[in-house]
Amino acid sequence: MTWLAWVVFVLVDLAVVGLMYVFWRAGKARRRMFEAWAARHGWGYADLDRDLAKRWKGTPFGAGHARKATEVLAGQYAGHPALSFTYVWTVGGGKSETTHTAHVVVLFLPVALPTLELTPEGFGTRVAKAFGGQDIQLESEDFNRAWRIEASDLRFAHQVLHPRLMHRLLEPDFARRNVRIEGDAILGWTGGRTVLDNVLPLMSRLAVVADAVPDHVWLDRGAVPPRRQGESPRPAPRRGTPTP
Repeated sequence: MTWLAWVVFVLVDLAVVGLMYVFWRAGKARRRMFEAWAARHGWGYADLDRDLAKRWKGTPFGAGHARKATEVLAGQYAGHPALSFTYVWTVGGGKSETTHTAHVVVLFLPVALPTLELTPEGFGTRVAKAFGGQDIQLESEDFNRAWRIEASDLRFAHQVLHPRLMHRLLEPDFARRNVRIEGDAILGWTGGRTVLDNVLPLMSRLAVVADAVPDHVWLDRGAVPPRRQGESPRPAPRRGTPTP
């Protein structure tokens, strides 16, 4: 090896080590930021929870491999056990391998409900419908143009998506959002890693939907409507999945 090749080799090594150090420092600073947010709001924080990545089946879960939940925040919001985390998954392999992330927020419900998913209308939803994907139509044409509705129980979809909630879902703060009721949870998600300033605003949108579920829907399933529960908020676990 010539002296010039040796110098290049050393410089490349130093550059790699330098980049690793920069990423390490950035990751450490980001963790401190999450821990400070959790302490300020009385929530718990965990770097990693692989079980959360297996709990739900709908979008964005289930695709790819190496699935995990990182940057996990657990606490209470509007009387519900709540979670926020960055969901990570990988598709492809080798040189074509790509890692994706989504910021997921969750409010836990007092009882399991049928699945109901609301996704913004767009090119992707039009393609899905063209291949037979479900899209329930309601009495509001404006709502039908704005949202694609999928549900495991048509009656439940009509019970929850009453005129007052449909009007609220057409307001600007719900534009381009994703919402799903799945089992004992209501979830929202956006592309990319967690942005801490977005956690509580996203939670507030889930609370709007949870509060709009008619009382008789809860009562028919043996649960007290959440906003009428007289008990103190249940403590959230410091890590992992809360048990409603």
